[in-house]
Amino acid sequence: MSKLYLLFALSLAMLISGAHMATLNIRNNCPFTIWPATLTGGGGPQLPNTGFELAPQGSNSINVPAPWVGRLWARTQCSSSSGRFTCATADCGSGEVGCNGAGAAPPATLAEFTLAANGGQDFYDVSLVDGFNLPVSITLQGGSGSTCTTTSCAANVNSVCPSELAVRGSDGNIIACKSACVAFNQPQYCCTDAYNSAQICQPTDYSRIFKNQCPQAYSYAYDDPASIFSCTGGPNYLITFCP
Repeated sequence: MSKLYLLFALSLAMLISGAHMATLNIRNNCPFTIWPATLTGGGGPQLPNTGFELAPQGSNSINVPAPWVGRLWARTQCSSSSGRFTCATADCGSGEVGCNGAGAAPPATLAEFTLAANGGQDFYDVSLVDGFNLPVSITLQGGSGSTCTTTSCAANVNSVCPSELAVRGSDGNIIACKSACVAFNQPQYCCTDAYNSAQICQPTDYSRIFKNQCPQAYSYAYDDPASIFSCTGGPNYLITFCP
């Protein structure tokens, strides 16, 4: 089962499940300012806070009325020019600090959540399917069950990014790393067309670069077995950038 199909099925299932209030606690351990953002999926309403600035060692919390399907990421090197807010990586294109229902332009490291699905079960993952811009970890605060574990992409993938996938800043340094799907838009990398099944769409030399650096994270679309995690008991979540 592909990741996209799984999340779609979970978003339908959660409509008939019980609900709980979850808190997403976001912390910036990077030595520079970041601008975290959120996007609600599954046709649900956007959260009240869809983007904000976070200084080094800063933190912020967002209450999420579960059931909820959505993602969280962080933008870097942001500024306002002529009244329009833009970022060098993971920009959502809203022109404002809040993304207001717009998603991240790849490459972007994503923390993804499906909360209170299947009778109260949570699912969460770190995804590099859209590439990488910052290390991130997801740590559970509460919850129950042996599967309630931390997941992360703590390595700096930019340090091993091939030149054909690299996004460089104005100083020439690599500031993000595209996935092969984003860079080349070919079915064998995107798991589309004739490659649209887990049996046919296999890891590539490019996806293995991401997987070797971040074994717990999604490295391509059908990287399900080792990359999606679950927990029951209504935990809160600490999302740490540059853990």
